[in-house]
Amino acid sequence: MIEQKTGTILIIDDNLDLLNAAKIFLKRHFKRVDIESNPNLIPTLLQNDSYDIILLDMNFTRDVSTGQEGFHWLNKILEIDPSAIVVLITAYGDVNTAVKVIKQGATDFVLKPWENDKLLATLNAALKLKDAGNKVSQLQSQQKTLSADIDRKFRDIIGKGPAMQQVFDAIKRVSRTDANVLITGENGTGKELIARAIHRNSLRDDQVFVTVDLGAVTDSLFESELFGHKKGAFTDAKEDRAGRFEVAQNGTLFLDEIGNISLPQQAKLLTALQNRKITRVGSNKAIDIDIRLISATNMPIQEMIQTGKFRQDLLYRINTIEIQLPPLRERTEDIPYLADHYINFYSKKYNKEIYKLSDAALARMCKYEWPGNVRELQHSIERAVIMSSHSVLQPEDFFFQSAQSENKKDGGLNLDHLNIEDVEKILIRKALDKNYGNITQAAQELGLTRSSLYRRLEKYGL
Repeated sequence: MIEQKTGTILIIDDNLDLLNAAKIFLKRHFKRVDIESNPNLIPTLLQNDSYDIILLDMNFTRDVSTGQEGFHWLNKILEIDPSAIVVLITAYGDVNTAVKVIKQGATDFVLKPWENDKLLATLNAALKLKDAGNKVSQLQSQQKTLSADIDRKFRDIIGKGPAMQQVFDAIKRVSRTDANVLITGENGTGKELIARAIHRNSLRDDQVFVTVDLGAVTDSLFESELFGHKKGAFTDAKEDRAGRFEVAQNGTLFLDEIGNISLPQQAKLLTALQNRKITRVGSNKAIDIDIRLISATNMPIQEMIQTGKFRQDLLYRINTIEIQLPPLRERTEDIPYLADHYINFYSKKYNKEIYKLSDAALARMCKYEWPGNVRELQHSIERAVIMSSHSVLQPEDFFFQSAQSENKKDGGLNLDHLNIEDVEKILIRKALDKNYGNITQAAQELGLTRSSLYRRLEKYGL
């Protein structure tokens, strides 16, 4: 199989014999080789074409010994294209020249007369460097584009009413500071979206946003997950690993479900935040940390402080500013806008021609209490879009749990209209309400694993 040639090279030298010889040799190894004897045409050449490597002579006719012309054109090339890979050609190469060439932005240099094998090796190394640079640039561009799409200002935080306008105002006020923020609200109200919006509008927006679900971190793994570990620190520590604090360095660390962590975990977290240092498990070396901290919880933190379940000094550390998210039942004026957004999104995703809600469906949605908040509404619309055969969603396309809502108000259960699934849904809702939306505690009370409870939440659109 013939290996496909890659790479485009521009050679600039006033020696025509050298140019022609180099072109004949390099054409056997590279996709395209262009030659030019007049350096004054460099700007035109670079404006009209792009090259992976530029092989540039350091000395032209009017200045044959100092190399100053080569440095002049090197700087000109880098002005036009800062990412250009330039290899300089010189007959007067020495260590000082090499150091100066690299310091001014060249990738490498070759001495003439050169050996073909050494020239080829130098250019292949330069081409690999160019390819690596292109990949890094592409990844950075992709990351920037994806981040802008995912995290652009208030994306998916939909709200026209006064309650959400207060939240937006708080985001604007707090984002440009480095103050620690605590976001409180019921499950499904969009706490992570708010955290991402704060990060995206902060002075750290070009750095990473790292999330940790503290509700899923066990006591035994807490320090390793947050602070990292050294190889051999414990049985499964097969290599050094950075914790989330290190990964988030110079960026934002989002600690979700912070109300779920135990008192020993709270003490360790408080020490790290107070000292602005962390120490990997198995190491004695302290590492300075520079992060913006955002935390979130659906737990009643003040009540937990009164009962000794949460440290007040930790609350002071994480709660410079608190943003409270209202439940969906308290901002029903936003339901039409949320519904339109998710209908549009899922209609495109599933290639369905569904345009809106019927007036009757919207009226039912506005009366429903939405214990799962925006997340429940989102899942309900996704299911309705998938299952509906109409272009306008009707009340029958949704499970509004009207019997459950009515019986919740009078404190009883209408057994004439319930089946096993209805009872299971009611029990799950009651367990979640009792445990303030804490999945782990609700699962324990119901005698289920977390994964089993999550499957049921997804099944019932809760």
